[in-house]
Amino acid sequence: MILLLAAAGLRLVLPSLAHAAGPAGASGPSEALFISQVLVLIVVGRLLGEAMQRVGQPAVMGQLIGGILLGPSVFGALAPDWQHALFPPVKEQKAMIDAVSQLGIMLLLLLTGMETDLGLVRKVKRAAFSVSVAGVAVPFACGFALGETLPDAMLPRPELRLITSLFLGTALSISSVKIVAMVVREMNFLRRNIGQVIVASAIIDDTIGWIIIALTFGIALHGQFELVSLAKSLAGTFVFLAVSLTIGRRLVFLAIRWANDTFVSDMPVISVILVITGVMALITNAIGVHTVLGAFVAGVLVGQSPILTRHIEEELRGLIVALFMPVFFGLAGLSADLTILKSPSIAMLTAGLVLIASIGKFGGAFVGGWFGGLSRGESVALGCGMNARGSTEVIVASIGLSMGALSNDLFTMIVAMAVLTTMAMPPMLRWALRRLPLTPEEAERIEREAFEAQGFVPQLERLLVAADESPSSKLASRVAGLLAGPRGLPVTVVRVDPAREQRAVGPEAGVEDAVKKAAASAQDGAEQDAVLLDVDVTTRTQPAVGAEAVAAEAKNGYDLLIEGLEPVVSRRGGLHRRVSEITAVFNGPVALVSARGTHHEEPLRGELNILVAVTGTEVSRRGAEVALALARSHRCPLTALYVPGAHNNRARRRRFRALRGQNEAILKDIVQLGDRFGVQVHTAVRVNMSAEEAILRQARLGGHTLVVLGVSKRPGDVVSFGHVAGVLLEEIDRSLLLVASGAPATP
Repeated sequence: MILLLAAAGLRLVLPSLAHAAGPAGASGPSEALFISQVLVLIVVGRLLGEAMQRVGQPAVMGQLIGGILLGPSVFGALAPDWQHALFPPVKEQKAMIDAVSQLGIMLLLLLTGMETDLGLVRKVKRAAFSVSVAGVAVPFACGFALGETLPDAMLPRPELRLITSLFLGTALSISSVKIVAMVVREMNFLRRNIGQVIVASAIIDDTIGWIIIALTFGIALHGQFELVSLAKSLAGTFVFLAVSLTIGRRLVFLAIRWANDTFVSDMPVISVILVITGVMALITNAIGVHTVLGAFVAGVLVGQSPILTRHIEEELRGLIVALFMPVFFGLAGLSADLTILKSPSIAMLTAGLVLIASIGKFGGAFVGGWFGGLSRGESVALGCGMNARGSTEVIVASIGLSMGALSNDLFTMIVAMAVLTTMAMPPMLRWALRRLPLTPEEAERIEREAFEAQGFVPQLERLLVAADESPSSKLASRVAGLLAGPRGLPVTVVRVDPAREQRAVGPEAGVEDAVKKAAASAQDGAEQDAVLLDVDVTTRTQPAVGAEAVAAEAKNGYDLLIEGLEPVVSRRGGLHRRVSEITAVFNGPVALVSARGTHHEEPLRGELNILVAVTGTEVSRRGAEVALALARSHRCPLTALYVPGAHNNRARRRRFRALRGQNEAILKDIVQLGDRFGVQVHTAVRVNMSAEEAILRQARLGGHTLVVLGVSKRPGDVVSFGHVAGVLLEEIDRSLLLVASGAPATP
């Protein structure tokens, strides 16, 4: 059906396109023909990609098969005149769409790098490295040996047999991390131990593969193996990777943040990312290795940027998936001529190539899993999962073809191998994974990680602190550091003190130091395998003051505003007008901090003993999450107090026994939430009193130094957080942290 629709459309446009192209391209390259080529590749790739996904195969296989169908293998065999009219073998015309394809390679590697989770590799490093080393070495040796034994007639340039052998070895050894991750994620195995090992091993495979390709390109530039040139390429690659993963990571983050916070035009971050990718690709080209390594490493660094990662990936992915992927993989399919398989010798050689690739990869991954301490069933699953070549193999083969290291026949054989191994992998991996039962330890960890991933605190990417010179400002900075430390979230501090112009020395350094010290203390207690990033703290000096300063900075995109200002309460009751105005201009969640008791004297050193009030509502749960995150980072005690409601009147007290089951369920939920955060939660219930009285009494009797309460913004001339929060702001003698939802609630 798809081919019939495509043929019908082509019948309408091809005559005019053929006229536009002229005889043998005499009139030069045609823009209309170029646009038609792109449209056909996009439409066919989309339709076949959709069909592949519906039968459990990756969409990229549909795009590749679409190119094969449009090429000499099918369309060219059935209607050669039409096929040549749409894709004429004219150098100038071909160069136009090849340029899009080459740009597509760079952007595909950028996206692949962004999806590379180095934290996952660190978690399962022993097994992943064992599997990757064996899983790359064995098939690489097989492919290299095959290249050395091929007849000269199969080689594009027999004198460059070494280059061809290196490309064959690389083509047989790399797994497609995109397809592996797709199948593992589809089967909900991404959080399973074996799923993490499979994906981490594919990530390392990819990284090793691009380094090998880059070095092979360096050798190819010299036309032969030269120890001096290879040493230069190796040294240059090592220095490039070392600088990129250290200094470069911070420079990329600073560039992304600068673009986001400085430019007012649309999508400035995307422009900066494309510039970074291009510059790093040019650097790798300058040191004598392929540009794909620079694009891949740029993607890794962009993916590690602690701000705007989801937003960036969504914007980039749309363009890459919709345009560049179908064009690149479609052209790769067009370059493959499966009619060569009519030759018995070529067909047997292709079958041998598929067999060698599958056995080599399966055997290497199986042995690596065994040495990595995995069971036989897990090693079998590894061997099945790592056998997918997919998009990675096609990119490698395309580079080899463009460099003259692979002939068209070898390129077609590799593409056929990539298609067959990739389409065989999903059912094989599903079969192997179904045979692996879930262990109790895995079940507990999976439940915890899945819950945290859907929570409020794990979704934070960037924090904003509104500060003055008060103790509340220092305590707010401490809270920000404890929240930012475990994941290296960037923190921005905005001065809101209207009298700052009269002071020679402001509190910025003190506030910044407080954030960094709290973040460092939170990281000291982090898990051993956690990937810890430095917390970047920036102080802004806005031309405006107060609410205007916060509003100007908030436009740059923040997930949580932490306010530490004094006075918090006005003389007539309620929030102070400055606090109210700042709270009102921030559209997202707000954490209002008021330092009292011991924290008023020592906001940075006073002990934390946290009391969080819970009611079973969503806002209450958000407050509990923040309290648990603070307790985990500071390793301090936490008590959850159940309060039935804002006004605990006599009717509610008479119904308390009937509500006991609900009370127990709410507290049990908080205790389970604490288990997932790794925090032991003590519980308390106080009856026969209002919620505010219960909180005040428990705070005194329990010796708590910080009370956390989830609240909602209430609209009005002055922002309000409700009756209970208002009473606590007026009467409590301990530090108070109010965690408010983003949108105002209905009064």
